[in-house]
Amino acid sequence: MASVWVSTKGTVKDFPGFSAGRDAEALRKAIKGLGTDEDSVINILTQRSSAQKQLIVKEYQSACGKDLKDDLKGDLSGNFEQLMVALIMPPAYFDAKVLKKAMKGTGTTESILIEILASRTSNQIKEIGNAYCTVYGKSLGDDISSETSGDFRKALLFLANGRRDDSSKVDEQLAKKDAEVLYNAGEKKWGTDEDKFIDILCLRNFGQLRLTFDAYKSMYKKDIEESIESEISGNLEDLLLAIVKCARNTPAFFAERLHKAVKKWTCWISAQSIRNLLDTLCILPFSQTLQETIRRHF
Repeated sequence: MASVWVSTKGTVKDFPGFSAGRDAEALRKAIKGLGTDEDSVINILTQRSSAQKQLIVKEYQSACGKDLKDDLKGDLSGNFEQLMVALIMPPAYFDAKVLKKAMKGTGTTESILIEILASRTSNQIKEIGNAYCTVYGKSLGDDISSETSGDFRKALLFLANGRRDDSSKVDEQLAKKDAEVLYNAGEKKWGTDEDKFIDILCLRNFGQLRLTFDAYKSMYKKDIEESIESEISGNLEDLLLAIVKCARNTPAFFAERLHKAVKKWTCWISAQSIRNLLDTLCILPFSQTLQETIRRHF
């Protein structure tokens, strides 16, 4: 069984009093006949956990003899259709689809690779890799290798191969040692040893990284973000900063991504960020709730 996505400082909570049968029937009524009750669709699909939505999909198929995804595609359109369909996909398969889309054709959307691979646990990434191989018949790592280059590729492959420690163990002495390694690899020397930044930021668990960031601040009177910005550039800089943000507060990272995507009207990234936020059930630190954002922009 696929795991439920759980992110740092965000918890996946089941909707209280949940009934897959009742929700499936409500969705059937909302999308059948002339017109669609979009508010009902939004209310259900944005307030149920990922695991609950998979039960709704199964119940809908059993009770109605139809695929919920097909009915949503048939009755909805445009950006709203894409988002609602995205919300009912199993998490690993959704991420696999987004990653493939980011690497398909000419050019690669590096920001999407960064958002997914920086924020997922190693176990989640292994599930994504399995889904990717099942759907596309190729290794996620192979596609990353062919579509990216340099230190950015190395860091992405560390993450895509599920090498990050997923345990909750933390070690204060290791945090101080890692802080010193990072300082010596960047601020202290002429030139930057990017490998040291990659090794620590891509392999340590998020709890350990938070201790390291605190130690770095205490020892060198500077936030790790400042050092990354001054010592590293390009896609690798963006990736490492994303990892720092996720280690500090993953839902806040998704909320920031969604806010920027909506302002720029980048719909696919908006759908991805909304999905990520809903899977961690956090509240946007902006003026609109998620449901208001969907109604206004989709």
